Amino acid sequence: MHPQPAEQDQPEDAVSGPSGELPRAEAAPEAEPVDWAELPEPVRDRIAELAAAALGKLQTVDVPRQLRPVAKFAPAKRAKLGAGALIATLGESSRFRTAVLEWLRDHRPDALDPNSADSVAGAAAAVLLGESSATTRVRLVAKNAEETTLRAERDAAVARNQRLEAELERLRAEVVEARAAAESVRGEREADLDKLRGRLREQGVLLRQAKDAAELARTDAGRGEVERSAELKALTVKLERERQRAASERVRAERAVADAEVARQSAKEARQADEVRLALLIGTIDGAVNGLRRELSLGDGGQRPADTVRGASVGMAEGGRVQDVVALDRLLSLPTVHLIVDGYNITKTGYPELALADQRDRLVNQLSALAARTGAEVTVVFDGAGVLSVPAATPRGVRVLFSDRGVLADDVIRALVAAEPPGRPMVVATSDRAVADSVRRHGAHPAPAAVLVSRLGRV
Repeated sequence: MHPQPAEQDQPEDAVSGPSGELPRAEAAPEAEPVDWAELPEPVRDRIAELAAAALGKLQTVDVPRQLRPVAKFAPAKRAKLGAGALIATLGESSRFRTAVLEWLRDHRPDALDPNSADSVAGAAAAVLLGESSATTRVRLVAKNAEETTLRAERDAAVARNQRLEAELERLRAEVVEARAAAESVRGEREADLDKLRGRLREQGVLLRQAKDAAELARTDAGRGEVERSAELKALTVKLERERQRAASERVRAERAVADAEVARQSAKEARQADEVRLALLIGTIDGAVNGLRRELSLGDGGQRPADTVRGASVGMAEGGRVQDVVALDRLLSLPTVHLIVDGYNITKTGYPELALADQRDRLVNQLSALAARTGAEVTVVFDGAGVLSVPAATPRGVRVLFSDRGVLADDVIRALVAAEPPGRPMVVATSDRAVADSVRRHGAHPAPAAVLVSRLGRV
């Protein structure tokens, strides 16, 4: 059972006391109501602290709905975060205020002593109990708080004034020191100025002496200039003679270089003529041998014992695929091997960023170096479509072919393979699957473009 506040349980015209009811005329004067919203901060904090302590222990039925979320806070946060709600509810709900008073009487009776030595605690107890002196006590606390604030502000102002006076004294001392230092510096500067004036006079004397010495030196220099002019003229004549002699020597050297170039060109032409004559002689001998074989009805190599075996026929073996550079080098080392190259298929694998003409030049130069190293016959075939000009000269050792209008380079490669005699080793460098399969059936060894590009990179 919760006791009800006096203003709710008893009639307004009677006050209970130890001697019973009193007539209306003798009742105590009505207390001035407390404005809960205008309580001084210390009193608000004290009441909120007490209400928060009681709120966590009250039954749910005694806790107003608006304070139930506050009751879930931790005890340390309940008074700080829910102070406004607690104070407002205490001022509005007499039931909640009665429940708080009952809990305080049971657990914190010391908190309900209006005559406490602590004015804040006494004012808070008077407000909670509804004492007639509550308003007076609250005003006293507010006045004390205001006086405390004023004293603090006064003390702060006095301290600030003392600091400013100390700073002023320090600045005055610094000004005195600065003036003394300035006077000392000015005296030193005047002494330095006197020294500089003396040095300036000395420098004036030295300057006049230097001018006299310079005039004398200028006179001597005039005489020396005449002598140097004569020496320079003689030296110029000597240098001119040396230049003429060097020019004649250069002319003789250029004439010797020209003679050497003529001799080298003549030797080159003679060597080329010898090579042509040798090629003609070999061709003549080869023709005579072939004619003699035809006349005597001799085969190319004659019949071998293995050729007379019956019950078997000679078939054309398919060429093996070249898988790496080692296998390619092994094939290129065979005698009379013929390397046939699908031109653009190789260049667009190795260096597609170049223009087509540059691709052709780079590939042909690399193939020329490969032919010189291996001794293989090398033929490269390019697609003739879109080629504006066919190069008139190609590097030595490489046969460069361009397919005619309407003819594919792939067909030219197949024709080259088909034109070779059976048994001659052939390597066809291409990544075109159809071309590789067709030439392989004719006995050629297809090599992927990447393998030839790797081999050319080592040339």
